[in-house]
Amino acid sequence: MCLFSDFVVVVVFYRKMKMFVVFVTLVHVSQHASAVELYEGEEFVLLPCEFHTFELDDPTVVWSRYDLHPSTVHQRQQEGDELKDQNQLYSSRTSMMTDALETGDLSLNLTKLRLSDSGTYTCTVRSFRWGERRVTDVQLQVKERFPSWAKVLLFLLVVVLVGFGVLLVHFRQYFMSVYRVEVDSEVESVQLPCKTTVHLPEDVSVEWTDRYNWKVHVYQNSFDQPEEPDGLYRRRTEMKRNLKIGDVSLTLKYPTDIDSKTYTCTTYSRERIILMMKQVILQVKDCHVEVEEGVESVQLPFKTTADLPEDTEVKWERHKPEMMVHVYQNGCDRPEEQKEDYRKRTEMKEDLLRTGDVSLTLKSPKLTDTGRYSCEVGSRKGEIWRWKTVKLKVKERIQIKDQTVDMRNRSSSTDPTPLMADQSV
Repeated sequence: MCLFSDFVVVVVFYRKMKMFVVFVTLVHVSQHASAVELYEGEEFVLLPCEFHTFELDDPTVVWSRYDLHPSTVHQRQQEGDELKDQNQLYSSRTSMMTDALETGDLSLNLTKLRLSDSGTYTCTVRSFRWGERRVTDVQLQVKERFPSWAKVLLFLLVVVLVGFGVLLVHFRQYFMSVYRVEVDSEVESVQLPCKTTVHLPEDVSVEWTDRYNWKVHVYQNSFDQPEEPDGLYRRRTEMKRNLKIGDVSLTLKYPTDIDSKTYTCTTYSRERIILMMKQVILQVKDCHVEVEEGVESVQLPFKTTADLPEDTEVKWERHKPEMMVHVYQNGCDRPEEQKEDYRKRTEMKEDLLRTGDVSLTLKSPKLTDTGRYSCEVGSRKGEIWRWKTVKLKVKERIQIKDQTVDMRNRSSSTDPTPLMADQSV
């Protein structure tokens, strides 16, 4: 299944005493070319491509320009970048997110733009089982910079607006249409800012949605609507109601890697006229656990909302190779569902439904336990309420051998005193 959504292409470039931020919104359609125009020398451009590669076996993504030879601009495999066939025009100028094949965000970052970078860039996904899929084309046009007179004019404008720029930085949450937030995976909550200088009416409606247009939080008729959000967000959100100062920021509790996406805050009048629309890009850092082989146990952490329903099912799985690690169902552990290698080595807390702590304890971790683990919290009907990925690394224990020093060996000693001496009277 492939889900398509709006992408935001962000171009940032710096000059003396000024900074420009250009946002270009592209609507992605499979095998559809979207045009992006930039100037030579820009710091970078992000060419968007998104595909659910984590559903494929051993996927590879290739960015290409078929008017060049060789045509490869960048290639990413499960093991990392594979650049041996890369066209030298792009050497050291391309990169992708380290977890691109796991998240499905296959966007290409191209730096230090040149006139020769103009062309059509094709994002292709390959899989041994599914073959090759041409996901999207992006038409990039790099133009010459402004003439000298335009640079002088821009400089004068910047001098005039420098004071205003300071205010923009200070009140950026009110003016930015796209805001970025980055947090660690173990924080209890994160705030997604949505503010405006406009006074919002008392009968305003507010909807927070994610990139799949799933409802995250709904405020209507002066009350929150707890039944409206998708199950993944239910009981995890709180919204500010400072309508007089235009603050409808959202607090998202217990964020995990699955929450890393773009969120849209939209306010409506009673007649469903849009009063304000802003976006927040949330990035939740991956959860990494590192331990040395031979320790008694290691914990894969996952804390979520308390008082989970009684029919909650918790499944811990390992990926590549795929295997079931632990299953909690009908109020108890189900060891018969586990892979043999993990039986009698896993444990969860007894009161996990009450506390919301669904962390997994893995006993006697081995080198072969290194890998990516995911925890799925849901219902017996197959609904997914919570999800988290934990990357575990078990390091080899360094053996330090005992060394017995022969005190009689004084060959390297500078002390001339013998160890034993005859004492004759």
